[in-house]
Amino acid sequence: MNDFLTGLTRWLIRAVVVVAGLVMFLSLLAAVLVLALAWGLRALWARLTGRPVMPWAMRVDPRTGWSTVYRSSARWSSARRPAPAAGTPARRAGVLPGADEVVDVEPRPPREPRGLH
Repeated sequence: MNDFLTGLTRWLIRAVVVVAGLVMFLSLLAAVLVLALAWGLRALWARLTGRPVMPWAMRVDPRTGWSTVYRSSARWSSARRPAPAAGTPARRAGVLPGADEVVDVEPRPPREPRGLH
């Protein structure tokens, strides 16, 4: 009896997977057929009205993606930051936020940058 139920379960699972695959295949086939029908009707209408049959094409200009990224990064670049006033230290030389809360180290004065003399 146990073998019978195991075999029946296996066949039932196989049947469900096959039916799911068949439904997926038929839905993709229907989508392709709808697109082909739409394309055919569009071509027929163009022929009836005397217009040239234009192909469906994705007009993508690779430069638009680059310019979009380049323009959006301009607001984050250092070119738009205001220059520090004379006599004020640069932001990197300042004290970091929350540095006064650190208690397990001894503070040292910042080192002079190498190679800038």
